[in-house]
Amino acid sequence: MDVSSIGSLSSAMAQAKTSDAVDTLVLKKAMDIQKQSAQQLLAALPGVTSNPPNLGNSIDVKA
Repeated sequence: MDVSSIGSLSSAMAQAKTSDAVDTLVLKKAMDIQKQSAQQLLAALPGVTSNPPNLGNSIDVKA
C-alpha cells in the first residue's frame, strides 16, 4: 500500500462515517414524523360505539 493513499483512505472513511450518521438522523426524524401523523390520524377517528351484546357471539360456518 502506498503511503500517500493512507491519507485519502482515512479521509474517505471519515466522510463515509459522517454520511452514515446523517442518514441515520434523517431516518429517525422521518420515523418521528410518521409516528406523529399516525397518532393524529388515530385521534381523529370517531369513538367506537359498543355493539349490542347479542352480536358477535356466534359464527355460522355452514357453506
